[in-house]
Parts: sequence; C-alpha cells; structure tokens
Amino acid sequence: MKNVLNLNENWLFAKNTADITCREGVAVNLPHTWNAEDGFDGGNDYFRGSCLYVKTLNKAELPAADLYYLEFRGANSSAWVYVGGEKLAEHHGGYSTWRVNITDYLTENTEIAVVVDNAPNETVYPQTADFTFYGGLYRDVNLICVNNAHFDLDYYGAPGIRITPTVEGKDATVEVEAYVKNLKEGQTLVYAIYDHEEKELQKIETTDSKVTFQISDVHLWHGRKDPYLYCCEVEIVENGEVLDNVCNRFGCRTFKIDPDNGFILNGEEYPLRGVSRHQDRFGVGNALLPEHHEEDIDLICEVGATTIRLAHYQHDQYFYDLCDERGLVIWAEIPYISRHMPGGRENTVSQMTELVAQNYNHPCIVVWGLSNEITIGGSTPDLLENHRILNDLCHSMDSTRLTTIAAVSMCKMDDPYLQIPDVVSYNHYFGWYGGETDMNGPWFDKFHAMHPSIPIGCSEYGCEALNWHTSDPRQGDYTEEYQAYYHEELIRQLFTRKFMWATHVWNMFDFGADARNEGGENGQNHKGLMTMDRRYKKDSFYAYKAWLSDEPFVHLCGKRYIDRVEDVTKITVYSNQPEVELFVNGESIGKKTAPDHFFYFEVPNVGESTIMAKAGELSDEGVIRKVEVFNEDYRLKEVGAILNWFDIEEKPGRLSLNSKMSDVISTFRGKLLFARLMGKMLGGNKKGEKAKPMGFEVTSEMMAMMGGFTVLRLLTMAGGMMDAKFTKEQLLNINKQLSRIKAPKK
Repeated sequence: MKNVLNLNENWLFAKNTADITCREGVAVNLPHTWNAEDGFDGGNDYFRGSCLYVKTLNKAELPAADLYYLEFRGANSSAWVYVGGEKLAEHHGGYSTWRVNITDYLTENTEIAVVVDNAPNETVYPQTADFTFYGGLYRDVNLICVNNAHFDLDYYGAPGIRITPTVEGKDATVEVEAYVKNLKEGQTLVYAIYDHEEKELQKIETTDSKVTFQISDVHLWHGRKDPYLYCCEVEIVENGEVLDNVCNRFGCRTFKIDPDNGFILNGEEYPLRGVSRHQDRFGVGNALLPEHHEEDIDLICEVGATTIRLAHYQHDQYFYDLCDERGLVIWAEIPYISRHMPGGRENTVSQMTELVAQNYNHPCIVVWGLSNEITIGGSTPDLLENHRILNDLCHSMDSTRLTTIAAVSMCKMDDPYLQIPDVVSYNHYFGWYGGETDMNGPWFDKFHAMHPSIPIGCSEYGCEALNWHTSDPRQGDYTEEYQAYYHEELIRQLFTRKFMWATHVWNMFDFGADARNEGGENGQNHKGLMTMDRRYKKDSFYAYKAWLSDEPFVHLCGKRYIDRVEDVTKITVYSNQPEVELFVNGESIGKKTAPDHFFYFEVPNVGESTIMAKAGELSDEGVIRKVEVFNEDYRLKEVGAILNWFDIEEKPGRLSLNSKMSDVISTFRGKLLFARLMGKMLGGNKKGEKAKPMGFEVTSEMMAMMGGFTVLRLLTMAGGMMDAKFTKEQLLNINKQLSRIKAPKK
C-alpha cells in the first residue's frame, strides 16, 4: 500500500550558494522562503539568487516499497535535485507540483540536496511583474513510497486519475480514466463512486484504464448555494490486497459564458462578482500553512464573493480544494505576465501543462488564464503565436473548460490578441491610474457594442488605501475614503451590467511588491480590501459585503478618521439591510433607505460625538471630534517623494501641479506647456513618429486616462517610466508656469 511521508522538518538551509557540499547554514522547517522579511520592505532589493536545502534520509526508517519518489509542491522558481551527490532532476516554474524518482539512489543514509534559485533570467516566468517572487521550498515536500504497480507519478505532477462528469438532464455520466504504471496479470483496478456523505454508490472492477459511471438524479455542484461534491476512488488490487489507491473529489455541473447574460451555472444566471488573490502575507511571504489558506477562504466568503481569480500563478492544491468545498468559481492561470520573453515559450507550455494536468478534477475551475497584461510592450508575431499554442494546448488537454486573458488597459479593442481565447477580460484602473471613475462602465459598453459575440469581463480594478484620511478624497491620495468612494462607483457601474461575465477586484489582500515606493509604506501593493496581515478590513471591504453577502450587517465607515475640521461632516454607512438610522450622542438624526446599499448622512461636528448606525437589531459605532487644525497624522507623506501635493502653492482661479491634466490641456497655454513637457520626457523620437512611452502608443483613449491624473502625479509616474525624472526645483518651476494660466471654469 502506498505511503506518503511528509519531509517538512529539519532541513539545513544555506543562503546564497549553489554548492551542494556546503554545510554551513541554519536548521529550518518547511514551508520556507528566504524572502519572508525582505520581500515586502521596499527598495526592490530582496535577495534573488541560489540557496541550498539539505536533508538526510535513513532508509531503515522508511516503509518498505518498490519505488520512492520525492514530491515538491512548490519550489520557486527553478530547482535542481541531487541525491547522494548525483543530479537527478531539474524543474523550472515555481508554483506547481513535481516529482523525482530516487529509488536507485537510496542508500542506508541518503543525502538529499536541493538548489533553489529565484534569480532573474530570460526563460522562466515570471520575471517582470508587480509582485515579489519569493524564493524557497515554500510548500510541502513529501516522500511517496509505492508498489511497482502504481498510479503514474511521472505525469506532470498530476494525481493519477482524470474525472470528467457530463450532465444530461437530471442524470450525469462520469468518465474516469486511471493513469497506471506496471499493472500486471492478476492485478485489477477497482473504481468506486461515493456521495457527499461517503456512501458508496457504484463500484466497477476491471483491468481497463477507463470506465464510465451513470449517476441518476444527480446532485449538482451549484457554486456557493450548494457546493455538492462526489468522490471517486480507484484502487490497484491483487488477491484482495490494495497495492495503491488514489481518491479525488469531483462535482457535476454545467456552465457557459454568454456574451449578453454573463456566467450561466446549471442553466441559471449566476453573476461572477468577486476578488483576485495573491497567496503571500505579512511576516510569512508565500510559505503558507493550512490555517492561512483557511482564513483567506473564510474572509473571501464573508465579503460575499462568488468567484476568485487566483493570480498570477498556480496556487496550493489545498486552496483549490477549499474552493471546491465552498463553491467559489475559479479563474486559474500561469505567470505569463507583463513581458513576453522570446526565450520563454517552452516554459509557458510546461507551466500550462502542469496547471491543467494537476487541476483538471476541480469543479471550481471554469477558465484557464493564458496571460496577464502581456501586451504591455505591444503585440508581436511571436507573442501571438505563443498564445495560439497555449490556447490550443488547453483545449487539447481539456475540452470542458474555456480559455481567457487579462488584457492591459491600453490594449486596443481590435488587437488580434483578443481574438485568441474564448472569453476576454480587461485590467482597468480608470479613476486611479488616470481617467475618471465614470469611464469604466462606458468603456465596457463600447467593447460590448464592438464585439457583441465576445464575452467581456473586468479582471482587475482597484485603488490603494492605507491609514490616511480626508473629507475631500482625491484620486491618488491613498486615503481609505477615496478607496471607498472609488469602489462605490465601480460597484454601481460593473455590477449593473449583466453582460459582464466576471468582475474581480484587485485585490482581496494587500500583497508584497518590493519594488513599490508609494503610499507611505514601501514594498507593498495596498489595493487590498484588507491589510496584508489580514487584521484590518478597510471600509471598501464592507461596500462589497453590502452588495454580495446575505449575512445581515451594518458598518459605519471612517472609524479611523476621528479628528475632523469641518462644521458638518459626511458619514457613510454600508449595509445590506433596507433601512439605516443614525444616532449622534444617542439622538436620532434620521432614517434613510438606499437601494445601492450606501447610506449617506450629514452630521454636525461639534466637540466629541459618538456616532451609531442601526439597522434593526444590528448596530455599529465610532467617534468623531471637532478640531481646528487638520491632523497631519492623517496625511500621506511619501517616503522619498521629491514633492508632496500639500507642499504646492495654489493660487485661486489658477492652474497648479495639483490640477488635473484634463483641465490643463483644455487651455491653450496649458496645452503648449504640456507639449513641451512631453518633448522632454520622450526625448529623441523621430519627427512624425508616434510617441510610445513604455511601448504604448499615445492614443485618444490613453490621453483620456491621463486626463484624470494631476500634473504632479503624471510627471512623477511618467518621469520614472520614461527615465526623465524631475528635480524639486524643476517641479516648482513648472508650478510657477502653471500658476500664470487661468483655470477653466467648472
């Protein structure tokens, strides 16, 4: 009988070496990453290189078996395995399961050495992306001990069986294919199907590697409403003895993605409204324990999500299992992201093959993601061919699911890249990276009108928020209040367009992005609805809960924003209840209804006031306090910023660095000034050649996005992208020139 031994304990770890004879290091237990501290502290200086893990196996302590396989659930991003000094295998791709047969190299005391490397290269994805590439053996390592006759352990890390349910009316046909090695005469395969309560429904004994079951009156897997799971077990049996077995759960469901009506599950419209998830967390990096995955799924379910985009790589099998159990509909993808590498095609194929092979049986997964923002430098023939290869690969391996992409916002609607997958989604940040929030819905209307047969979704949207606060939220201020406003607007626009097949907030949790230098806390992307440590739910978390969750609640926004200077202040309440009443120091100031679940009150701000929101028996409360001078603890002061927006002199009725670009270029003199600035940033473009900052053509759509930036924010961001950074003196001089120009009348 198969035995699986966990090998997580007691490894020797040596940093910054690929020398397998090195024995100077520290003892660690797995899961482990060497970037658990420097991966999200800013500076883009986290360690990327080779490290060594060493462990000794005592053969006398191992179960008797014919074959022994090492199983790695995740080694980022490349790894080489040595047994007794002999190199046995290498693997490139940091997020999937892979195995190594070490049988012939086991001795009484066998030394296992694993070199893991996350250094930059031009062949293994990802290399360019807005997240930290944590290195290490960050998931479980096991020793699988099996009989000579066993379920295939060499097939791309797959589980050994492939389950394909097909629903026909009230019944289902379930095809089960077993991948078996060395089955000999006298050995049989015993297939069995069990219901949700582990009651055996059917059994078939045969030597065939493929069988078919019929389930009458099938119980469907119906998302969060009813995530019903069956189980299939297959055993290799000889003379009544089980030599090996494998057991996988599965769900029976139908789905389609309709360009007008969105996602259809089991014949019913089932809107996919949810979040994206990065796997890392504060103090741990990506070396997660089961309880971390469980906490994440609980929080995602609390917000009411029906879908998760598991970005930007293959996640832990345990998390896919949790998604099956909880009924979350999943977008699974490979890290083919941001920058197309001509030398990386083979790696995209191997990572996609592993993703599909290892996750085929999960009913939660409905689409395979081919790439993310890969046209950031434009579409090329090699890039397009790479996508056609991946698209065909997915369909050849899995005829039951669809393919998708996450297109970068500036990707033109007629780009041939969009014609390759079955369905399309876009990453849009109108209202954060330029543009205005009200541009989002109309953009999707335009795409839907242009491509009525292509299902369209929004794969990323969001904005950053830290513990900064204001009563006058502005794009780019990183306040919790602007993030709340942004998501209110996006919810209204995206959730009311039923043709959108899926929407995914970027992101459920703040995550490590060590290169980031913004928001006042470097090293993280702060677009999460929750903080990276999972301890604080930002107000925007509750905006989604109000729309998506059936759990009754009421939430008073702005509880971290106590000191306020205005005489009358706006108080926002989120609730999924029909009516909210607001009390100030125990006295009701009125009741309100809000079909959009967002309740707004104007409250006198005098002295210190206790604010309580009530919805039936539910309540939530906080405190506000009148102050004469704005509390500077609430204002962002960027680390390393050349100039903060509140340091800029503004003259009434005149433009400034804090003016929006749309206002600047609406004036003749402002347009001339902007043209000169663009000339400085773009430098040596040939006459007549269109400007392509970061590879993007400056189109009317891009100009509309840029219009939402303040001049300061545009110059700061664009200057960095185009290697044309401005000094403080230069910025102040630009502000002086702008102050001579009258601002347009509103």
